[in-house]
Amino acid sequence: MGAMQYDGSLPGGPEPTLGEGGKKHSEWRDLFALIGILLTAFLLAIVLIMFVFRSYAVDGPSMETTLQNQDKLIIWKLPRTIAKITGNQYVPGRGDVIIFSQANLTACGQGDERQLIKRVIGLPGERVVVSNGHYTVYNSAHPTGFDPDQTLDYNKDGHIPETTGDVDLILDKNELFMSGDNRPDSCDSRNFGPIRTDQVIGKLVLRLLPANNIKLF
Repeated sequence: MGAMQYDGSLPGGPEPTLGEGGKKHSEWRDLFALIGILLTAFLLAIVLIMFVFRSYAVDGPSMETTLQNQDKLIIWKLPRTIAKITGNQYVPGRGDVIIFSQANLTACGQGDERQLIKRVIGLPGERVVVSNGHYTVYNSAHPTGFDPDQTLDYNKDGHIPETTGDVDLILDKNELFMSGDNRPDSCDSRNFGPIRTDQVIGKLVLRLLPANNIKLF
């Protein structure tokens, strides 16, 4: 008796094939799966933009030379989101560069609400003075005052010019004092006053473009 050879098929005849109805069902299932993936990706992108991070482009010279016009930035929004959800106040660090919304721009010759990018100089409850070309901040830790431009790392190369203006104010418990780095060409809290902490949108964490000048903040 000759040896039997197994051809790979199951007993009972040839392998079954899908009919026309089965093929259409499979195609619809694949289509719905694709739509589900795309919809999920879209919703995830919306959530990330609204609550986690967002890209921005610099418009104007007020943060030169730290940032240049048309630099592409990534703004980190999650701490502000968590503070809002938990009902707490989000207070950025002194020296942080943040994005915030500002409605009162008549002091800058602009009436429309805009989103601005500036640096945090004064924190809630502090006294901020502009005099003799520089900032002086007074608080419980520094009752005689200090100049943040001289004590924090953001100006270690001395690129920030003289601070023009004449200001002397005490910030409320929910207020911040903001300033552009290009002091002679920046409309900021020297012009429109302090901002509220709930105006903050997020903190600058990355300059993405130009590619030859990528930087973490």
